[in-house]
Amino acid sequence: MADPKTIRAPSGATGVLVLASGEVIWGRGFGAEGQAVGEVCFNTAMTGYQEIMTDPSYAGQIINFTFPHIGNVGTNPEDVEALNPHALGAIVRQDVTDPSNFRSTQHFDAWMKANDRIGISGVDTRALTRLIRVAGAPNAVIAHSANGKFDVSALLAKAKAWAGLEGMDLAKDVTTLQSYGWDQGLWKLGEGYQKRTKGTKKVVAIDYGIKHNILRNLTDAGCEVTVVSATASFDEIMAHAPDGLFLSNGPGDPAATGVYAVPVIRKWLETKKPLFGICLGHQMLGLAVGAKTEKMHQGHRGANHPVKRLSDGAVEITSMNHGFAVDAATLPANAKATHVSLFDGSNCGFELADQPAFSVQYHPEASPGPQDSHYLFEKFAGMMG
Repeated sequence: MADPKTIRAPSGATGVLVLASGEVIWGRGFGAEGQAVGEVCFNTAMTGYQEIMTDPSYAGQIINFTFPHIGNVGTNPEDVEALNPHALGAIVRQDVTDPSNFRSTQHFDAWMKANDRIGISGVDTRALTRLIRVAGAPNAVIAHSANGKFDVSALLAKAKAWAGLEGMDLAKDVTTLQSYGWDQGLWKLGEGYQKRTKGTKKVVAIDYGIKHNILRNLTDAGCEVTVVSATASFDEIMAHAPDGLFLSNGPGDPAATGVYAVPVIRKWLETKKPLFGICLGHQMLGLAVGAKTEKMHQGHRGANHPVKRLSDGAVEITSMNHGFAVDAATLPANAKATHVSLFDGSNCGFELADQPAFSVQYHPEASPGPQDSHYLFEKFAGMMG
Protein backbone atom coordinates (compact mmCIF):
# COMPACT_ATOMS: atom_id res chain seq x y z
CA MET A 1 0.00 0.00 0.00
CA ALA A 2 1.29 3.45 -0.95
CA ASP A 3 2.54 5.88 1.66
CA PRO A 4 -0.40 8.27 2.37
CA LYS A 5 2.01 11.22 2.38
CA THR A 6 2.84 10.61 -1.29
CA ILE A 7 -0.71 10.02 -2.55
CA ARG A 8 -2.07 12.73 -4.81
CA ALA A 9 -5.57 13.04 -6.21
CA PRO A 10 -5.91 11.80 -9.80
CA SER A 11 -6.97 14.32 -12.43
CA GLY A 12 -10.58 15.45 -11.95
CA ALA A 13 -10.94 13.94 -8.47
CA THR A 14 -12.60 16.32 -6.02
CA GLY A 15 -13.85 13.76 -3.51
CA VAL A 16 -12.19 10.99 -1.52
CA LEU A 17 -13.07 8.26 0.94
CA VAL A 18 -10.20 7.20 3.20
CA LEU A 19 -10.77 3.99 5.16
CA ALA A 20 -9.10 3.41 8.53
CA SER A 21 -7.51 0.28 7.04
CA GLY A 22 -5.63 2.47 4.54
CA GLU A 23 -7.67 2.12 1.32
CA VAL A 24 -8.12 5.39 -0.56
CA ILE A 25 -11.11 5.66 -2.93
CA TRP A 26 -11.34 8.65 -5.26
CA GLY A 27 -14.39 10.23 -6.87
CA ARG A 28 -16.08 13.47 -7.82
CA GLY A 29 -17.36 15.48 -4.88
CA PHE A 30 -20.81 17.04 -4.70
CA GLY A 31 -22.86 18.68 -2.00
CA ALA A 32 -20.98 20.50 0.75
CA GLU A 33 -17.21 20.81 0.86
CA GLY A 34 -15.41 19.60 3.96
CA GLN A 35 -14.83 16.28 5.70
CA ALA A 36 -16.68 13.97 8.07
CA VAL A 37 -15.68 10.83 9.96
CA GLY A 38 -17.99 7.87 10.58
CA GLU A 39 -18.82 4.26 9.76
CA VAL A 40 -19.39 3.27 6.13
CA CYS A 41 -22.43 1.08 5.52
CA PHE A 42 -24.29 0.09 2.37
CA ASN A 43 -27.98 0.46 1.57
CA THR A 44 -29.66 -1.62 -1.16
CA ALA A 45 -32.84 0.45 -1.58
CA MET A 46 -33.67 1.55 -5.13
CA THR A 47 -35.77 4.54 -4.00
CA GLY A 48 -36.11 6.85 -1.03
CA TYR A 49 -32.62 8.30 -0.72
CA GLN A 50 -33.99 11.47 0.86
CA GLU A 51 -35.80 9.52 3.60
CA ILE A 52 -32.63 7.49 4.13
CA MET A 53 -30.41 10.56 4.46
CA THR A 54 -32.79 12.09 7.02
CA ASP A 55 -33.34 8.94 9.10
CA PRO A 56 -31.86 9.65 12.58
CA SER A 57 -30.77 6.00 12.79
CA TYR A 58 -27.99 6.88 10.31
CA ALA A 59 -26.27 9.32 12.67
CA GLY A 60 -22.54 8.67 12.60
CA GLN A 61 -22.71 6.82 9.27
CA ILE A 62 -21.69 7.37 5.65
CA ILE A 63 -24.02 5.63 3.20
CA ASN A 64 -22.77 3.69 0.20
CA PHE A 65 -25.78 3.31 -2.12
CA THR A 66 -25.73 0.12 -4.20
CA PHE A 67 -28.35 1.53 -6.61
CA PRO A 68 -26.39 3.64 -9.13
CA HIS A 69 -28.91 6.41 -9.92
CA ILE A 70 -29.15 8.36 -6.68
CA GLY A 71 -30.47 11.91 -6.98
CA ASN A 72 -32.31 11.48 -10.27
CA VAL A 73 -35.73 12.42 -8.84
CA GLY A 74 -34.43 15.45 -6.95
CA THR A 75 -35.68 16.36 -3.48
CA ASN A 76 -38.77 17.90 -1.92
CA PRO A 77 -39.85 19.12 1.54
CA GLU A 78 -42.21 16.16 2.12
CA ASP A 79 -39.92 13.13 1.78
CA VAL A 80 -38.03 13.64 5.02
CA GLU A 81 -37.98 11.56 8.20
CA ALA A 82 -36.56 14.27 10.47
CA LEU A 83 -36.15 18.03 10.36
CA ASN A 84 -32.47 17.68 9.33
CA PRO A 85 -30.33 14.98 7.67
CA HIS A 86 -28.48 12.69 10.04
CA ALA A 87 -26.40 10.55 7.67
CA LEU A 88 -22.98 12.16 7.29
CA GLY A 89 -22.55 11.61 3.57
CA ALA A 90 -23.52 9.73 0.42
CA ILE A 91 -21.38 7.59 -1.90
CA VAL A 92 -22.89 6.99 -5.35
CA ARG A 93 -21.92 5.42 -8.69
CA GLN A 94 -23.34 7.83 -11.27
CA ASP A 95 -23.07 11.60 -11.22
CA VAL A 96 -26.19 13.30 -9.88
CA THR A 97 -28.32 14.37 -12.87
CA ASP A 98 -30.94 17.07 -13.18
CA PRO A 99 -34.13 15.86 -11.47
CA SER A 100 -36.89 14.18 -13.45
CA ASN A 101 -39.92 14.02 -11.19
CA PHE A 102 -43.02 16.22 -10.88
CA ARG A 103 -42.64 16.41 -7.09
CA SER A 104 -39.05 17.69 -7.15
CA THR A 105 -38.43 21.19 -5.80
CA GLN A 106 -34.63 21.10 -5.42
CA HIS A 107 -31.63 19.38 -7.04
CA PHE A 108 -30.07 16.72 -4.81
CA ASP A 109 -26.67 18.43 -5.06
CA ALA A 110 -28.18 21.73 -3.88
CA TRP A 111 -30.05 19.92 -1.09
CA MET A 112 -26.82 18.30 0.10
CA LYS A 113 -25.07 21.68 0.05
CA ALA A 114 -27.90 23.37 1.94
CA ASN A 115 -27.81 20.65 4.60
CA ASP A 116 -24.00 20.57 4.92
CA ARG A 117 -23.72 16.96 3.75
CA ILE A 118 -20.88 15.57 1.62
CA GLY A 119 -21.31 13.39 -1.45
CA ILE A 120 -18.94 11.49 -3.75
CA SER A 121 -19.92 10.16 -7.17
CA GLY A 122 -17.98 8.04 -9.66
CA VAL A 123 -17.23 5.34 -7.07
CA ASP A 124 -17.44 1.61 -7.77
CA THR A 125 -20.10 1.18 -5.10
CA ARG A 126 -20.51 -2.56 -5.74
CA ALA A 127 -16.80 -3.13 -5.09
CA LEU A 128 -17.06 -1.10 -1.88
CA THR A 129 -20.10 -3.16 -0.88
CA ARG A 130 -18.17 -6.38 -1.40
CA LEU A 131 -15.34 -5.00 0.75
CA ILE A 132 -17.83 -4.28 3.56
CA ARG A 133 -19.37 -7.74 3.25
CA VAL A 134 -15.95 -9.36 3.63
CA ALA A 135 -14.25 -7.09 6.15
CA GLY A 136 -17.23 -5.54 7.95
CA ALA A 137 -18.36 -1.91 8.11
CA PRO A 138 -15.18 0.23 8.23
CA ASN A 139 -14.49 3.55 9.89
CA ALA A 140 -13.61 6.20 7.33
CA VAL A 141 -13.41 9.88 6.43
CA ILE A 142 -15.38 11.27 3.49
CA ALA A 143 -14.03 14.54 2.07
CA HIS A 144 -14.88 16.97 -0.73
CA SER A 145 -12.62 19.75 -1.96
CA ALA A 146 -13.39 21.61 -5.19
CA ASN A 147 -9.69 22.23 -5.85
CA GLY A 148 -8.84 18.53 -5.55
CA LYS A 149 -6.31 19.09 -2.76
CA PHE A 150 -6.40 16.63 0.15
CA ASP A 151 -4.06 15.77 3.01
CA VAL A 152 -4.58 12.02 2.75
CA SER A 153 -2.22 11.33 5.64
CA ALA A 154 -4.28 13.56 7.96
CA LEU A 155 -7.54 12.03 6.75
CA LEU A 156 -6.21 8.54 7.42
CA ALA A 157 -5.12 9.53 10.92
CA LYS A 158 -8.58 10.95 11.58
CA ALA A 159 -10.26 7.73 10.39
CA LYS A 160 -7.97 5.62 12.59
CA ALA A 161 -8.55 7.83 15.63
CA TRP A 162 -12.36 7.58 15.48
CA ALA A 163 -13.60 5.18 18.16
CA GLY A 164 -16.43 3.67 16.09
CA LEU A 165 -20.10 3.06 16.87
CA GLU A 166 -19.59 0.21 19.33
CA GLY A 167 -20.07 1.58 22.83
CA MET A 168 -21.38 4.91 21.49
CA ASP A 169 -24.69 6.36 22.71
CA LEU A 170 -26.03 8.52 19.88
CA ALA A 171 -29.69 8.59 20.95
CA LYS A 172 -28.93 11.54 23.24
CA ASP A 173 -27.57 13.46 20.24
CA VAL A 174 -30.65 13.03 18.03
CA THR A 175 -33.55 12.96 20.52
CA THR A 176 -35.98 15.80 21.05
CA LEU A 177 -35.12 18.22 23.85
CA GLN A 178 -38.74 18.70 24.88
CA SER A 179 -41.96 16.73 24.62
CA TYR A 180 -44.50 17.51 21.89
CA GLY A 181 -47.76 16.25 20.45
CA TRP A 182 -48.16 14.82 16.93
CA ASP A 183 -51.29 14.91 14.76
CA GLN A 184 -50.01 14.38 11.20
CA GLY A 185 -51.24 11.28 9.38
CA LEU A 186 -50.12 9.43 6.24
CA TRP A 187 -49.43 11.03 2.86
CA LYS A 188 -51.85 11.04 -0.06
CA LEU A 189 -51.06 12.02 -3.65
CA GLY A 190 -52.29 15.53 -4.38
CA GLU A 191 -53.23 16.11 -0.74
CA GLY A 192 -49.98 15.71 1.17
CA TYR A 193 -49.97 14.63 4.82
CA GLN A 194 -53.37 14.32 6.42
CA LYS A 195 -54.12 16.03 9.72
CA ARG A 196 -55.79 13.62 12.12
CA THR A 197 -58.32 14.35 14.84
CA LYS A 198 -57.30 13.44 18.38
CA GLY A 199 -57.06 9.68 18.81
CA THR A 200 -58.79 7.63 21.47
CA LYS A 201 -55.70 5.79 22.75
CA LYS A 202 -52.99 7.76 24.50
CA VAL A 203 -49.47 6.72 23.47
CA VAL A 204 -46.17 8.07 24.71
CA ALA A 205 -43.41 7.57 22.14
CA ILE A 206 -39.86 7.61 23.48
CA ASP A 207 -37.67 9.34 20.89
CA TYR A 208 -34.34 7.55 20.54
CA GLY A 209 -34.20 8.93 16.97
CA ILE A 210 -37.78 8.53 15.78
CA LYS A 211 -38.81 8.67 12.13
CA HIS A 212 -41.77 10.89 11.26
CA ASN A 213 -43.56 8.13 9.37
CA ILE A 214 -43.71 6.02 12.53
CA LEU A 215 -45.62 8.85 14.19
CA ARG A 216 -47.91 9.15 11.16
CA ASN A 217 -48.74 5.45 11.32
CA LEU A 218 -49.48 5.66 15.03
CA THR A 219 -51.92 8.54 14.52
CA ASP A 220 -53.54 6.75 11.58
CA ALA A 221 -54.10 3.77 13.89
CA GLY A 222 -56.15 6.00 16.20
CA CYS A 223 -53.49 6.99 18.72
CA GLU A 224 -53.08 10.34 20.44
CA VAL A 225 -49.28 10.60 20.40
CA THR A 226 -46.98 12.49 22.74
CA VAL A 227 -43.25 12.31 21.99
CA VAL A 228 -40.78 12.49 24.87
CA SER A 229 -37.00 12.60 25.11
CA ALA A 230 -34.86 9.47 25.19
CA THR A 231 -33.85 10.42 28.73
CA ALA A 232 -37.41 10.94 30.04
CA SER A 233 -37.98 9.39 33.44
CA PHE A 234 -40.72 6.89 34.23
CA ASP A 235 -42.58 9.55 36.22
CA GLU A 236 -42.38 12.00 33.30
CA ILE A 237 -43.86 9.35 31.02
CA MET A 238 -46.65 8.45 33.45
CA ALA A 239 -47.55 12.13 33.85
CA HIS A 240 -49.13 11.88 30.38
CA ALA A 241 -51.41 9.04 31.57
CA PRO A 242 -50.59 6.82 28.58
CA ASP A 243 -52.48 3.69 27.56
CA GLY A 244 -49.43 2.41 25.72
CA LEU A 245 -45.69 3.03 25.33
CA PHE A 246 -43.80 3.10 22.04
CA LEU A 247 -40.01 2.63 21.82
CA SER A 248 -38.56 4.18 18.68
CA ASN A 249 -35.72 3.45 16.30
CA GLY A 250 -32.41 5.26 16.71
CA PRO A 251 -28.63 5.21 16.16
CA GLY A 252 -25.65 3.93 18.10
CA ASP A 253 -24.94 0.99 20.37
CA PRO A 254 -28.08 -0.25 22.18
CA ALA A 255 -26.03 -1.32 25.21
CA ALA A 256 -24.88 2.28 25.69
CA THR A 257 -28.38 3.73 25.34
CA GLY A 258 -29.73 0.98 27.57
CA VAL A 259 -27.82 2.30 30.57
CA TYR A 260 -30.54 4.92 31.14
CA ALA A 261 -33.36 3.50 28.94
CA VAL A 262 -33.64 -0.03 30.34
CA PRO A 263 -34.56 0.92 33.95
CA VAL A 264 -37.44 3.05 32.61
CA ILE A 265 -38.69 0.25 30.36
CA ARG A 266 -38.56 -2.27 33.20
CA LYS A 267 -40.73 -0.01 35.34
CA TRP A 268 -43.20 0.28 32.46
CA LEU A 269 -43.34 -3.51 32.09
CA GLU A 270 -44.44 -3.70 35.73
CA THR A 271 -47.62 -1.80 34.75
CA LYS A 272 -48.61 -4.61 32.34
CA LYS A 273 -49.75 -1.99 29.82
CA PRO A 274 -49.12 -2.44 26.06
CA LEU A 275 -45.65 -1.75 24.63
CA PHE A 276 -44.40 -1.72 21.03
CA GLY A 277 -40.78 -1.28 19.93
CA ILE A 278 -39.11 -0.82 16.53
CA CYS A 279 -35.41 -1.29 15.69
CA LEU A 280 -33.43 0.29 18.56
CA GLY A 281 -36.69 0.08 20.52
CA HIS A 282 -36.70 -3.67 19.81
CA GLN A 283 -33.17 -3.91 21.15
CA MET A 284 -34.11 -1.84 24.22
CA LEU A 285 -36.96 -4.23 25.02
CA GLY A 286 -34.59 -7.16 24.53
CA LEU A 287 -32.11 -5.69 27.01
CA ALA A 288 -34.92 -4.88 29.43
CA VAL A 289 -36.01 -8.53 29.62
CA GLY A 290 -32.45 -9.79 30.06
CA ALA A 291 -31.31 -10.54 26.51
CA LYS A 292 -28.04 -9.29 25.00
CA THR A 293 -27.30 -7.32 21.84
CA GLU A 294 -24.36 -7.70 19.48
CA LYS A 295 -22.65 -5.72 16.71
CA MET A 296 -23.39 -7.18 13.29
CA HIS A 297 -20.68 -7.81 10.71
CA GLN A 298 -22.26 -5.69 7.97
CA GLY A 299 -25.74 -4.88 9.25
CA HIS A 300 -29.06 -4.89 7.41
CA ARG A 301 -29.95 -1.79 5.41
CA GLY A 302 -32.36 -1.62 2.50
CA ALA A 303 -35.99 -1.79 1.44
CA ASN A 304 -36.06 -5.40 0.26
CA HIS A 305 -35.31 -7.64 3.25
CA PRO A 306 -37.43 -10.81 3.57
CA VAL A 307 -38.63 -11.64 7.07
CA LYS A 308 -40.53 -14.80 7.99
CA ARG A 309 -43.49 -14.46 10.34
CA LEU A 310 -43.29 -17.56 12.50
CA SER A 311 -46.99 -17.67 13.45
CA ASP A 312 -48.13 -18.61 9.94
CA GLY A 313 -44.99 -18.81 7.75
CA ALA A 314 -45.89 -15.69 5.76
CA VAL A 315 -42.97 -13.69 4.36
CA GLU A 316 -42.97 -9.93 4.75
CA ILE A 317 -40.70 -7.82 2.53
CA THR A 318 -39.40 -5.18 4.88
CA SER A 319 -37.36 -2.02 5.23
CA MET A 320 -34.34 -2.35 7.51
CA ASN A 321 -31.62 -0.18 8.97
CA HIS A 322 -29.58 -1.61 11.83
CA GLY A 323 -26.01 -2.55 12.65
CA PHE A 324 -26.78 -4.21 15.99
CA ALA A 325 -29.14 -7.10 16.76
CA VAL A 326 -30.71 -8.97 19.67
CA ASP A 327 -28.94 -12.27 20.28
CA ALA A 328 -31.86 -14.71 20.00
CA ALA A 329 -30.04 -17.32 22.10
CA THR A 330 -30.15 -14.98 25.11
CA LEU A 331 -33.91 -14.27 25.06
CA PRO A 332 -35.63 -15.41 28.28
CA ALA A 333 -38.27 -18.14 28.40
CA ASN A 334 -41.16 -15.65 28.43
CA ALA A 335 -39.95 -13.98 25.20
CA LYS A 336 -41.23 -15.82 22.14
CA ALA A 337 -39.57 -15.15 18.76
CA THR A 338 -42.13 -13.95 16.20
CA HIS A 339 -40.04 -13.01 13.15
CA VAL A 340 -36.70 -14.09 11.66
CA SER A 341 -34.56 -12.79 8.81
CA LEU A 342 -34.48 -15.05 5.77
CA PHE A 343 -31.08 -13.61 4.86
CA ASP A 344 -29.15 -14.74 7.92
CA GLY A 345 -31.61 -16.16 10.45
CA SER A 346 -31.15 -13.29 12.92
CA ASN A 347 -34.00 -12.39 15.24
CA CYS A 348 -36.38 -9.81 13.78
CA GLY A 349 -39.10 -9.78 16.40
CA PHE A 350 -40.38 -11.22 19.67
CA GLU A 351 -43.31 -10.88 22.05
CA LEU A 352 -43.72 -11.48 25.76
CA ALA A 353 -45.94 -14.41 26.74
CA ASP A 354 -47.05 -12.90 30.05
CA GLN A 355 -48.02 -9.37 28.99
CA PRO A 356 -48.94 -7.23 25.93
CA ALA A 357 -45.44 -6.26 24.79
CA PHE A 358 -43.81 -6.92 21.41
CA SER A 359 -41.15 -5.51 19.12
CA VAL A 360 -39.64 -5.92 15.66
CA GLN A 361 -36.15 -5.27 14.34
CA TYR A 362 -37.34 -3.99 10.96
CA HIS A 363 -39.29 -0.84 9.98
CA PRO A 364 -43.01 -1.50 9.43
CA GLU A 365 -43.58 2.19 8.67
CA ALA A 366 -41.29 1.89 5.60
CA SER A 367 -40.38 5.32 4.13
CA PRO A 368 -38.78 4.11 2.04
CA GLY A 369 -39.91 0.57 1.49
CA PRO A 370 -42.87 -1.81 1.21
CA GLN A 371 -45.93 -1.59 3.43
CA ASP A 372 -46.34 -5.31 4.19
CA SER A 373 -46.02 -4.71 7.93
CA HIS A 374 -48.32 -1.72 8.53
CA TYR A 375 -50.65 -4.12 10.38
CA LEU A 376 -48.35 -3.99 13.42
CA PHE A 377 -49.57 -0.48 14.24
CA GLU A 378 -53.16 -1.75 14.22
CA LYS A 379 -52.06 -4.63 16.44
CA PHE A 380 -50.58 -2.20 18.98
CA ALA A 381 -53.70 -0.02 18.90
CA GLY A 382 -55.87 -3.09 19.40
CA MET A 383 -53.95 -4.04 22.54
CA MET A 384 -55.08 -0.80 24.15
CA GLY A 385 -58.75 -1.76 23.77
